[in-house]
Amino acid sequence: MLVGCFGIQRVSVTQQFCLSIFVGGEGNRGLVKGKDLKQGAKMRLVGLTGGIASGKSTVSSMFKHNHIPVVDADIIARDALKKNSGGYKKVVAAFGPDILQDDGQVDRLKLGRIVFSDASKRQLLNRLLAPYISSGIFLEVLKLWIKGHKVIILDIPLLFEAKMDKWTKPIVVVWVDPETQLRRLMERDNSTEDDARNRINAQMSLDLKKSQADIVIDNTGSRQDLQERFSEVLSHVKRPLTWTEFWLSRDGALSALLGVIIGVLAGKKFFW
Repeated sequence: MLVGCFGIQRVSVTQQFCLSIFVGGEGNRGLVKGKDLKQGAKMRLVGLTGGIASGKSTVSSMFKHNHIPVVDADIIARDALKKNSGGYKKVVAAFGPDILQDDGQVDRLKLGRIVFSDASKRQLLNRLLAPYISSGIFLEVLKLWIKGHKVIILDIPLLFEAKMDKWTKPIVVVWVDPETQLRRLMERDNSTEDDARNRINAQMSLDLKKSQADIVIDNTGSRQDLQERFSEVLSHVKRPLTWTEFWLSRDGALSALLGVIIGVLAGKKFFW
């Protein structure tokens, strides 16, 4: 399985416009460490990222367990590579039939070894899948907004690299020290040290991500330690929306529309 190698090079102009409506415009980043959300956000899109073997997927599952919807870029990336899809055809044309399994599906492990060991091929894969992944993320956010969700987690391994961080507030980074990350990856995948280092080095360093985070979850300890830290983050993320966030959420928009309709009807009765 490829973890975090499918990038989103850019978001289309239409998607940028719609996302800016949701979250309050480019550059309005919102939270800084320990401070409240800035006024002006229109939906709380929480960016969740980390590095391979950092525990990001565990934290993502914790959010789901607490009934907060998660848009998972890895799942969208897998869907973009399903047999006979547009992304599948482009990737097979670029990398050749050797990356296919006997059933015609893409062998993700084989493709992963290719792109993690060659930066140019990794960039090529990112460019090929970028439009499918960015569109998939946008559509999932739109569907959740229509359902009335006011807080959504965007689980994106390449959040910073894909420049999606500007649409999220706050940004949560799951961090571990380099030694722990290497050890956990080797144990998880039963891989050699060289293979594990190649995969880690193919991503933006966790220390750099940590420096750009609004909230950092240190996952170098036990599962119990992680649960305690997560509980603090959860209460921060779930706190009530600001008035601006509410009025520009779906429920707020419907309330405003109802107010306008009532005002128009009242005006007709008064004047007529």
